[in-house]
Amino acid sequence: MKKTFAGLAFALASAASLGGAAYAQENKEVTIAVSIPAADHGWTGGVVYHAERAKAALEKAHPGLKIIVKTSPDGATQANALEDLTTQGVDALVTLPHNSDELTDPIRQVKDKGIFITVVDRALSDPSIQDLYVAGNNPELGRVAGEYMKEKLGTADVVVIRGLPIVIDEERQKGFDDAIAGSGIKVLDKQFGNWSRDDAFKVMQDFLTKYQKIDAVWCQDDDMAVGVLEAIQQAGRSDIKMVIGGAGMKDMIKKVQDGDPMMPVDVLYPPAMVATAMELTVANFYDQVPVRGRYILDATLVTKDNAAEFYFPDSPF
Repeated sequence: MKKTFAGLAFALASAASLGGAAYAQENKEVTIAVSIPAADHGWTGGVVYHAERAKAALEKAHPGLKIIVKTSPDGATQANALEDLTTQGVDALVTLPHNSDELTDPIRQVKDKGIFITVVDRALSDPSIQDLYVAGNNPELGRVAGEYMKEKLGTADVVVIRGLPIVIDEERQKGFDDAIAGSGIKVLDKQFGNWSRDDAFKVMQDFLTKYQKIDAVWCQDDDMAVGVLEAIQQAGRSDIKMVIGGAGMKDMIKKVQDGDPMMPVDVLYPPAMVATAMELTVANFYDQVPVRGRYILDATLVTKDNAAEFYFPDSPF
């Protein structure tokens, strides 16, 4: 089931307030814990930003609601945080696990206490634990980038900077490969950049030394795109027509918005998905609507025409 629900709970809350007590109980006391990774890189910094932003808005909309946001630097710390949070009488847990395998059993223990479980982005090893799952669309992130390159370039030599050798990377890469299959897009090389701008910078330097003509670069993450653009600039290369990243980093969205020819588009895998997960979880308690299930957000193609909609200047990402 594929649905896009950004802002859904706010709309539901507005409708509920018009319908009276039959649809909303704004003063009902509900406590929701939000357990997420600490801001150890750009994307998780965005997750923390949007979680705090959603907390403020949702608590304002529902006087009886309390949201506890807890960040953790690693999986072991997050497991301990989950245990502490459940002693505070929470009704629901919204969590983006550091590591799916490591956090599955600790989250199962939370579920066994009768607590509503919402998992964000990184799926658990046992999906039966969750009541609600909210994530971006990894195969589509790759497919949308590949389709754009195919449409705009026709025939081109491209290099690819992958993320890490994990399932998410494989899904994104397969989406890209399927999109360009049978086209004039030729992939010269693929290397892992570890979703790091520094590592991507080094990989791109190697590509620039190895290949005298490169038409375009696809990298799976906007953090890596920063390193790629820096390497191209330092090398003084003018053959590269475009770099396409993904996620929705504000700096890259601004480049798209300003019409930067090297960054004509971006593909969303938004850290704001944590806010969508929080909104839907709140709706479960206040708006009497069914929210259980899987909600996979669109991998929206960000262009100059719609970039303003996805630009958050105050976000760290």
